[in-house]
Amino acid sequence: MLKINKLTAQIDTKEILRGVNLTIEMGRTLALMGKNGSGKSTLAQVLMGNPAYTVFGDVEFEGKTLLGSDPEYRSKAGIFLAFQHPSEILGVNVFSYLRMIYNATKPEKLSPIKFRPLLHEKMQLVDMDETFLTRYLNDGFSGGEKKRMEMLQMLVLEPKLAILDELDSGLDVDAIKIVAKAVNYLRNKTNMSVLIITHYARILKFIQPDSVSIMSNGRIIKTGDAKLAHEIEEKGYGKD
Repeated sequence: MLKINKLTAQIDTKEILRGVNLTIEMGRTLALMGKNGSGKSTLAQVLMGNPAYTVFGDVEFEGKTLLGSDPEYRSKAGIFLAFQHPSEILGVNVFSYLRMIYNATKPEKLSPIKFRPLLHEKMQLVDMDETFLTRYLNDGFSGGEKKRMEMLQMLVLEPKLAILDELDSGLDVDAIKIVAKAVNYLRNKTNMSVLIITHYARILKFIQPDSVSIMSNGRIIKTGDAKLAHEIEEKGYGKD
């Protein structure tokens, strides 16, 4: 589904990714782990088309080259990025925003009356009540509420590939279980592929990866099965 070949990326004159090679098959979950500053979040931003980076190499999604396309194209192609630090957007209420992104990516456009029951079902999966729908997007939300809001967007869009950038950052174990439930729901329902970026193995207890890759200094230095994450948890990353 996703094939990354010799991918490099720099911002200004600083090179961050240094020849990344990575493959994610349809329906599979890959955990990408590494220290702070190893390039994991940069990879997520590059895959979603952040124009701040100068990029070389090749990225294919379902056989089509992604590089050079804008984020809107990538989203409509079925790629979703859950941000590490979701932004607050004043003046845009949650219900209108979610209906807008649904109608922008689905062939059937739903009226507010038809969209509401669909959304209500998905809100139950992330333990959010109706009061959130009239609030501005992420405005005054706690860290856990922002992450659940990211998961609600994912449930609305039902992407082919979800890139989850440090989804567990700042969450307690109960909140991790809630966001993991949303991911596992779509993995089972739609065979969604997942790239989960994390420092720690704790979220991988609830979202079981098929493989684990370690990133260091802008490169993938090791790949293994789920046991690799537990080795990192016990022994750490060691020296670069």
